[in-house]
Amino acid sequence: MERTELISLSNPRSPIVEAYRNVRSAIRTAGEKMRVVEITDSTSDEEKSVFTANLAVVMAQAGKKILLIDCDFAHPTQHMLFQLENRGLFEVVNSEGEAGAFCQPTKQAGLFLLTAGVTALPDFLSSGCFLELLEQLKKDYDYILLDAPAVLSSADALAAAACADGVVLVIESGREEPKIARLAKKRLEQANAHILGCVLNSVTVDYRYDELYQMRGATG
Repeated sequence: MERTELISLSNPRSPIVEAYRNVRSAIRTAGEKMRVVEITDSTSDEEKSVFTANLAVVMAQAGKKILLIDCDFAHPTQHMLFQLENRGLFEVVNSEGEAGAFCQPTKQAGLFLLTAGVTALPDFLSSGCFLELLEQLKKDYDYILLDAPAVLSSADALAAAACADGVVLVIESGREEPKIARLAKKRLEQANAHILGCVLNSVTVDYRYDELYQMRGATG
């Protein structure tokens, strides 16, 4: 996986990064109670994790203290994107140490990462322990982003949604049938998730159009 996928770090002036900032603004305007935000998709796709990582970076660039938690145990990706050791949730659960000790600083000031860990944790996200962990961590961070598994492939996505203040559903342009995206949205609604919005990712940008179109086209 190429490090260039963190475009918010490598090229912060890119029109694509401006689109991430638009999503950041939407989260910020949702209110002070919007502290824990889950990012998920319909079916497993690593682009969701790339989106989440870039969103976390631009939120930290705005001067906020951000914690990104990789909750996708089947496809843990964040430690590779940020080139950090994969010691996280599994190690927190199986040690007597404080969770904060496993939150690793990234190259972006103000952004910390709690990885998935070396082994999956079945049913952990649906346990009261995960909710307690979030309450503990909220004391130290302005926002917590949850990189969750896909809604239609893992019950963990709905479990994480129950612990989050809001959910962003990422839809890959040209890869998902509309009925699949609608089904994922329906599942989240049935779980009483607060859906902040759906993001259309990986849209092909036509650079013959003006800059405003480019910003909207990259991430809708």
